[in-house]
Amino acid sequence: MAQFQFVMRSGPTPGVTFPLEGDQLTIGRDSSNGVAINDAEVSRKHARLSFQGGKYVIDDLGSTNGTFVNGQRLAGPVVLKAGDVVSLGEQIVLMYDAINMDPGATLAVPRKSARVEPPPVQSSQPTPVYAASPASSYAPPPSTAKKTNMTPIFIGVGVFLFLCFCISFFWWVDATFRWCVFFPFLSGC
Repeated sequence: MAQFQFVMRSGPTPGVTFPLEGDQLTIGRDSSNGVAINDAEVSRKHARLSFQGGKYVIDDLGSTNGTFVNGQRLAGPVVLKAGDVVSLGEQIVLMYDAINMDPGATLAVPRKSARVEPPPVQSSQPTPVYAASPASSYAPPPSTAKKTNMTPIFIGVGVFLFLCFCISFFWWVDATFRWCVFFPFLSGC
């Protein structure tokens, strides 16, 4: 049996684990979400998780800042795999993880009052070796920095230079008394 979770890698509460339970979960800023992340980059209802065929599928719900899996912005539903990096906007990064649990295993819960550990018990069964989740190559979401439209600036500079040229030309014509040379249609020429 596998249990799934998100672990926040960056955001308002790094290290916090969000256990994923249920067939339908929403991720968002609102406290009514199954995964509630109180951050301005997260929409009230940002993304949806659906449990299908033993796996979670994530889909963006039209969020403002987007949902990304391994650096790719979601354009439709995506099946999550252990080790996937899910980003909500640019700052919130969650690691998707699957924890394989043996239903017959005994869970040990540490007690705060106990200070002395009992000696290890020798077991005839081999000790299981757990492999770490595969490291995924995390690429941050593409920058959505607003680009400045340079066209109005170029037009403004062009108009300014044209006006400077016209003023300089008429000042030169007036200073050198060349009105009749350049404008012979004037009445005094």
